[in-house]
Amino acid sequence: MKVKCPVCKKETEWQGNPLRPFCSERCKIKDLGGWASGEHFIKGEKVEEEDEEKKPTLH
Repeated sequence: MKVKCPVCKKETEWQGNPLRPFCSERCKIKDLGGWASGEHFIKGEKVEEEDEEKKPTLH
């Protein structure tokens, strides 16, 4: 079965492809960078971060 790489849209094999759904390591890393930079995200309610003073401390 062939699928399109979500990054470059090149057709790639699904079966036996350890990088699936990506066609290459480069596309896999590029996608990961998009998530890390905030370019990719899942919509939802905004969550306010706690102040450092309010966070519980681990002992």
